[in-house]
Amino acid sequence: MKTAFVGIDTSNYTTSLAIVTKEAGVVANLKAPLPVRAGECGLRQSDAVFAHTKNLPELLLRAGEILCENDLDVAAVGVSEKPRDVQGSYMPCFLSGVAAAKAFSVGARVPLFSFSHQSGHIMAALYGSGARETLREKTFGAFHVSGGTTDLLLVTPDKDGFFVEEIGKSADLHAGQAIDRVGVALGLTFPCGPALEELAAKNDKPVPRPRVSVKGTTCHLSGLENLALDLFRKTGDAAMTADFVLSFLSETIVKMSENFRAANGALPLLFAGGVMSNKKIAAALGARLADCFFSPPAFSADNAVGTAFLTLEKYH
Repeated sequence: MKTAFVGIDTSNYTTSLAIVTKEAGVVANLKAPLPVRAGECGLRQSDAVFAHTKNLPELLLRAGEILCENDLDVAAVGVSEKPRDVQGSYMPCFLSGVAAAKAFSVGARVPLFSFSHQSGHIMAALYGSGARETLREKTFGAFHVSGGTTDLLLVTPDKDGFFVEEIGKSADLHAGQAIDRVGVALGLTFPCGPALEELAAKNDKPVPRPRVSVKGTTCHLSGLENLALDLFRKTGDAAMTADFVLSFLSETIVKMSENFRAANGALPLLFAGGVMSNKKIAAALGARLADCFFSPPAFSADNAVGTAFLTLEKYH
């Protein structure tokens, strides 16, 4: 039998399980979104834990079928146990994945390795962008941009995966929060990223020039929500408003990137997280920033692929 590695990730909005092998790469990338009531902009942690508890048995059953169909023998399992690689980082939703991974490990009699959700995002983006071989042994910059983070990171490889140092962040609202709040106000369904991107693509009018707030590598995004909703009240143009939101975020990330490179040298930049699966933002950044790496949505948004690859590396 061939050797496989399983990764489990239970973020605040998606239950994920992945199977990878050294030879074939990604064998399975299974995801089950958590339900959010119409008109709401998020989930309470208790609701997220409950939803993961319902989703995990089905994903584990499907994973078992895939392992049998591909004649794969699991060598190790990995799990995201916390949001970020900093002391005190904690969210209850990750306890669901930890419980399932421990049960898997004991039942299969294989090692269990634990990582952060953020490190999993970085590794998945390295794989999805095709930069895993290019950047894996180098120091590089990385953006992790999602509903819960707008982080600019200095990433250095180490024996446990990555040494991640926070270099910049949002001082208030996160990029994904801004997208979701404006999206819900426009009548879109949470999470609003894909629908907002589709709406913005329909805009054929000039958008107001975004006046972003960036000091060094720290940004402020709380004003974006007010500016966008004010634009919508004045124009009634949902497509223009959506386009403005994406333009504002693109300009913010460009300014943070330029300031990061001015202080740290012309390091490569990797973009990870659900917001960075937005094609319009990626195109805007790619047109203005050199040596950048973007991943397709399957490996940018929440997933367990990175956790599975980190498990493979740690095992060996």
